[in-house]
Amino acid sequence: MDQLLNVLVFGLLLGGIYGLVSIGLNLIFGVVRIVNFAQGELVMFGMYGSYYAYAHLGLDPYLSVFIVAPLVGLLGVAIQRLVIQPLHNESNMQIFATFGLLMLFQNIMLATSRGEAYSIGGQVGSGVIEVAHLRISIVQLVTLVATTLITIGLHLYLRHTMMGKAIRAVTQDKRASRVMGINVERTFLFTFGVGAALAGMAGALLTPIYSITPSVGGNFILAAFAVVVLGGLGSVWGAYLGGLIVGVVEAFAGYYIDPALKNAIWFIIFLVVLIVRPSGLMGQVGAEEVGFREQN
Repeated sequence: MDQLLNVLVFGLLLGGIYGLVSIGLNLIFGVVRIVNFAQGELVMFGMYGSYYAYAHLGLDPYLSVFIVAPLVGLLGVAIQRLVIQPLHNESNMQIFATFGLLMLFQNIMLATSRGEAYSIGGQVGSGVIEVAHLRISIVQLVTLVATTLITIGLHLYLRHTMMGKAIRAVTQDKRASRVMGINVERTFLFTFGVGAALAGMAGALLTPIYSITPSVGGNFILAAFAVVVLGGLGSVWGAYLGGLIVGVVEAFAGYYIDPALKNAIWFIIFLVVLIVRPSGLMGQVGAEEVGFREQN
């Protein structure tokens, strides 16, 4: 029983990591309707930024969020304005462009770091809380709490502010949003910037957990896409729930079935949900079709 609870807790904490990485991707995917393959590299920039702030400025990784997240957000705005927006009539080219950015960003950091792996886990990420027979990583717990707070904050923002309502409207139907006077291009810029900032925030918070390399973003991107589609396009709570589901399934599959098959198990669940309910568990049925039809 104790082992079962430990696996469950580990899965929930792991799900918090996946949810945190996926929330920003879900905003971009749900609103701009682009498969941003470079999202993992934005997380990677957040991790490098947090590491450099810690190593050279002595800044705690959690405090570096307030520097790293805005900088990565500005990078996201630049990507949307200079790369994605000029290709707004070429959805396939947008996907190829983000893949090109993935390679560009990886090679930039490879040249900068010379491929050396960085880590601050020994100094910051080794703390553990023991409750009865449960061992809880402090860093993972902080990540889960941060993911929960971000989810609640975004939900309230999208529900109760004018820009949030504009984002929801564009998510459902771009053409109708234009008719109602919403500046769709500005909404895209804002959404891409927020999604990138959330990726940078995720990177900063995950810095104590992972070794930092130019390819570290690849550890998250496949799981993040699965979480986004599983939870539902444009649904913040869907990304949160999807992250927890993927984390728990991966933990149980890795412990009780085979560690080599843990990713395959949650991809099977992902495919089943995709076939049965293409909009995801908490997505609005039909919204994804409207979004892909309205490209102009």
